[in-house]
Amino acid sequence: MNYENLLVEEKNGIAIVTINRPQALNALNVGTFSDLKKFFGEDALKIAELKGVILTGAGEKAFAAGADITEFMKLDVASASQLSKRGQDIFLLIERFAKPVIAAVNGFALGGGCELAMACHLRIAGERAKFGQPEVNLGIIPGYGGSQRLIQYIGKTKALELLLTADMLNAEDALRLGLVNHVVPAGEEVAKATEILEKIATKGPVAVQLVIEAVNAYFTPGELGFAKEVSAFGKAAGTEDFKEGAAAFLEKRKANFSGK
Repeated sequence: MNYENLLVEEKNGIAIVTINRPQALNALNVGTFSDLKKFFGEDALKIAELKGVILTGAGEKAFAAGADITEFMKLDVASASQLSKRGQDIFLLIERFAKPVIAAVNGFALGGGCELAMACHLRIAGERAKFGQPEVNLGIIPGYGGSQRLIQYIGKTKALELLLTADMLNAEDALRLGLVNHVVPAGEEVAKATEILEKIATKGPVAVQLVIEAVNAYFTPGELGFAKEVSAFGKAAGTEDFKEGAAAFLEKRKANFSGK
């Protein structure tokens, strides 16, 4: 796996993906978006027995401190719309990825970086992490899903305040509002994310994938979440994993799931 701005390391079935532009606070440029598309759309699908993905940033200052604004200077209405649509499509790849994706936020997650973290299924924040959508400071708005996902996580009232003022949230406020799942000491973000992925890996793999699909359906225009749940429940009931899980429960033993 060769990338321009990503480092990918696999440990015991967990892929640790690091945005590697510390000199630019891991700002998301066109090359980084292409790398993310290649990883989640192609390469990750080839990793045998993948448990999940941890996404983090190089260095101690930033997860991803926004988009690369130098690339915005020549945008017009048409090219800006295309850029936004491409970014949204790539982040949807992450949100709809069949295995759990956890953002290990080790510093600033601003603008596009906050949007990237929100596209992940779970978020672990280091105690020095900062979250925000400061786009109005530049006279634009979030373009990669931030105006929609922030509402989903923290509600319309607080989301509007943050989007309109460009204020930042610290890690504890992000936890209180429901934007992140856990806050840990700085440097322990990946370890906590690994712990969670290892726990999820003991569950039925098909069921884990179906949970992701069912939850995403709630927020997908045109999809009926309850109908998706009915379909997913039926599909799960027809798997070998369900038979094994039910038998293990009745026999008071640990289940040995096969992912089938």
